[in-house]
Amino acid sequence: MTDTATRPQPTDAESSRQSRLVALVVAVAFFMQFLDGTIVTTSLPQMAQSFGIQPVAMSIGITIYMLTMAVFIPISGWLGDRYGARNVFLGAIAIFTLSSLACGLSQTLTQFVAARAIQGAGSALMLPVGRLIVLKNARKDQLVQAVALITWPALFAPVIGPVLGSFITTYASWHWNFLINIPLGIVGMALVARFVPDQREEVVRRLDVPGFILSSGGLVLLLCGLEGFADGTVGAVTVAALLAAGVVVSALAIRHLLRAEHPLLDLSTFKVQTFAISTLTAGTASRLAVNSTPFLLPLFFQIAYGFSPIKTGTFIFVYFLGNLGMKTLTTPLLRWFGFRAVLVFNGIIAAVSVAACALLTAGTPEIVIAVLLVIAGMSRSMQFTALNTIGFADINAAQRSSASTLSSIQQQVSMLLGVAVAAAALNISQLTRGGTGMAFVDFRVAFVVIGLIGLASALYFSVLPRDAGAEVSGHKLDDAT
Repeated sequence: MTDTATRPQPTDAESSRQSRLVALVVAVAFFMQFLDGTIVTTSLPQMAQSFGIQPVAMSIGITIYMLTMAVFIPISGWLGDRYGARNVFLGAIAIFTLSSLACGLSQTLTQFVAARAIQGAGSALMLPVGRLIVLKNARKDQLVQAVALITWPALFAPVIGPVLGSFITTYASWHWNFLINIPLGIVGMALVARFVPDQREEVVRRLDVPGFILSSGGLVLLLCGLEGFADGTVGAVTVAALLAAGVVVSALAIRHLLRAEHPLLDLSTFKVQTFAISTLTAGTASRLAVNSTPFLLPLFFQIAYGFSPIKTGTFIFVYFLGNLGMKTLTTPLLRWFGFRAVLVFNGIIAAVSVAACALLTAGTPEIVIAVLLVIAGMSRSMQFTALNTIGFADINAAQRSSASTLSSIQQQVSMLLGVAVAAAALNISQLTRGGTGMAFVDFRVAFVVIGLIGLASALYFSVLPRDAGAEVSGHKLDDAT
């Protein structure tokens, strides 16, 4: 790195403080991004009424956002290397903030869709480039704390977003679900400009245009297929065609990236065991289980229990507190037991707590439900942070931008995959029993399916060596218990 060549090296305390500060600044931008992705769904009926269209037509606002994200995620790492990660991150926040203003001021569906497309482009650059900034500013022994800071938006926003969105839509208007991003974006840009150093790579490879087209095309097709399957708006034949095309184009992209002299994405990162397991195989299954729970719980409480939106929000808040309560314990637990033990045993707890929701009945005391949600939230938080951290434990400096981009691609796929699998379990259960609406038994099937997937992923983490990521966690085998 050229920016550190002539500077005096900071002390350990200064380095740790800088690492935490940069991670916190990035987390503010991430929170805005993740909150927007979950808050908008609550106001679609009101937006449709405002635009004078049917509510189902509003789904294009979500779809176009997802598609533009899929297009620009693969090129994000290259842009960060070429123009400087801080500059690209600042630009991404600016694009996201201005397009949020355009969304909030939209008077027609066409205006809204155009604004959402631009917003998706800003969002696509924000996540991988923001993570890249954190990786560049944190030593390995600081990585757990840094990743924990940028992980909380992904854990909390999906939980509080629907509740906050419902409140804003009810007591203000749907416009404010987007306008709320304006002050957040301004604060985020000011913090980035003030506290994030400008770091650039000495040598930047030329843009791999075929790799960009193939990787973006494959991701777009896969996400379209998963989205269509999850929301049920696309026929089975179309979904199958989209997924098949996505697999074929993605395979062509992989073939090109492996053969290209200067590939857009460096696939050699998958030769690193910790990155491969946490990003593919067990990592995908684990994130699938993690991402499906915020989708299932609100439906479960409102449809099976008949809770009001306010009461549902109260229980979701309890789940949120479970996520929050684990943050202070993450670093010491990883130091005491190491990544492998935490990912296996905490993963089992997370899986069992989700499957245990299948045992809930109409007569279950609410305090029991609350305790179960706290346990589920705590174990979910721990698993997510450990998973995101170990993925970069053994990644070298030359692989960071590609690793961050590939991780972002996998997270987008696993997010939709989690919703799709949960929705499929609900629908298959309903069809099997010949029901006309969702019932307790359908949710029981879904919770068991998700729990089994989470359990399988937790057990698979046992293939990691005992000292996996020890340089990051600070775990010493002599201290193992």
